[in-house]
Amino acid sequence: MKLQNILELPECRVLVKGNPDREISRVFCCDLLSIAMGKAPADGVWVTVMGNKNTLAVASLTDTACIVMAEGVSLDEGTLEKAAEEGIAVLSTELPVFDIALEIYEAGRP
Repeated sequence: MKLQNILELPECRVLVKGNPDREISRVFCCDLLSIAMGKAPADGVWVTVMGNKNTLAVASLTDTACIVMAEGVSLDEGTLEKAAEEGIAVLSTELPVFDIALEIYEAGRP
């Protein structure tokens, strides 16, 4: 699956586009930054409600392709600008973590 598939999900608002052609490895859900730091997959989509600059730092460290902020959470403008510089896509949705993770997973199924 490509990031473009996720950018087109109607339930998500694109805050930072990232590289639409980037391959996605899998979906990862976690709200503890220390666990995400050790377990988030490279090229993954990270679904979380942790809306702070440390979320972006962990995403950068783990080579996450996309952060999806669930439950209507967002990142501040400065953090979004840094995400754009680093090529990390950021989306926001009102859906709960599980619901959007399932939609992302199903978007990648043949």
